[in-house]
Amino acid sequence: MRSTIGRTVCQCRHNKLTFNYINVKKVDIFERIKNDAGGPIGRYQKLSHGYFSFPKLEGPIAPRMKFRGKEVLTWSLNNYLGLASNPEVMAVDAEAAKEYGMAYPMGARMMSGQTVVHEQLERELAAFVGKPDAFLLNFGYQGMVSIIDTLTTAKDVIVYDSEAHACIIDGLLLHKAKGGKRFVFPHNNMENCRKQLSRAVRLAKENGGGVLLITEGVFGMKGDLGKLDEIVAMKKEFDFRILVDDAHGFGTMGKRGAGTPEHFGVEDGIDVHFSTFAKSMAGIGAFVASDKEIVDYLRYNMRSQTYAKSLPMPMVKGALKRLDMIRTHPELKDKLWEITRALQKGFRDNGFDIGVTLSPVTPVYMKGGVEEATNLVVDLRENHGLFCSVVTYPVIPKGEIILRIIPTALHTLDDVKYTIDSFVSCRSKLDSGAYCKPVPDMSDK
Repeated sequence: MRSTIGRTVCQCRHNKLTFNYINVKKVDIFERIKNDAGGPIGRYQKLSHGYFSFPKLEGPIAPRMKFRGKEVLTWSLNNYLGLASNPEVMAVDAEAAKEYGMAYPMGARMMSGQTVVHEQLERELAAFVGKPDAFLLNFGYQGMVSIIDTLTTAKDVIVYDSEAHACIIDGLLLHKAKGGKRFVFPHNNMENCRKQLSRAVRLAKENGGGVLLITEGVFGMKGDLGKLDEIVAMKKEFDFRILVDDAHGFGTMGKRGAGTPEHFGVEDGIDVHFSTFAKSMAGIGAFVASDKEIVDYLRYNMRSQTYAKSLPMPMVKGALKRLDMIRTHPELKDKLWEITRALQKGFRDNGFDIGVTLSPVTPVYMKGGVEEATNLVVDLRENHGLFCSVVTYPVIPKGEIILRIIPTALHTLDDVKYTIDSFVSCRSKLDSGAYCKPVPDMSDK
């Protein structure tokens, strides 16, 4: 038998007991954290805080904002339709804040935080995505985690895409914690997805459970689409349900902007439709839509909502206005796609690799280490006045750089041309080795 740190350890060897004393140093939680230097990303914080990480963009939300006192052309905001700074939307936000303040309604929805306006927003969201009912959520991230946890039991099996968002992965961890099984398929690999579904259905049948497949409508890093049409078609072969995270698709995809299921024409085949307000709706909150019985079950069992304060009235009123703008102003989505097509064509025509994106999300892939990536970004921001997000190791493999460009309906064709020209200039420096130099300390002093 063995005991705890710093105690006697009793071992049985050939029917004889021997005693050893193991002296293991006790580790303080804070000491471990301090020695860890902030984890794989946080270890760079002394050089990056306030510049590469936690940067402060100032001024009205627009294509041009202030960064460290300089005007920059911003390509990093998920304000796809430009609603964040739309005068009509801002007027509704301001009026609602003046009338209700930021506290009303007080309490969780189930207890004292319900209003007719919350119910109205749920009805309109459900109708827009073609579902019988919807449930309003406080945040997208915690919403998805809680949806997965609430929908499934230990008997159920989950199948998911390998590039699923972190909120899905965290939901899977809760599923694992209660003993549930899950199978992953390589990103958008439908042949392997079929194999995993076959395994999942067989295991679920043995357990007396069901199968839930989780994927995304638009993958936020690569910009490609989940193959919803092919996945829905697999329902003819296997018995399973589909949950789609359409955070980047809502408002940008489909004829009406109702999302990626509408784009593929498979709204009826998607069992649970989730999206957030943080992208096209330019706000805070989220929703989940499905059959009325399923939504009612979530409404009464989602811990992240049962034990959280209701979404404040200004955000709900503002979301109603934003949804109305999406429905009644299709020109906003048309303008977004005009800029998107020009931007992506410009990159491709100039020999840049933007992968397989089929959405406004535009990743530009380059080669280089952390040093090249950081110096490239400094050049873009300081000398070209361009602000975009950069992703490098340890988030992606060593030697890879992703610069993610997010177009909006507020950008212009002149913005596109200037950006392409700037990228061409920076690429020549990258290829020549000009960025192979020590990383500058750009952190806030």
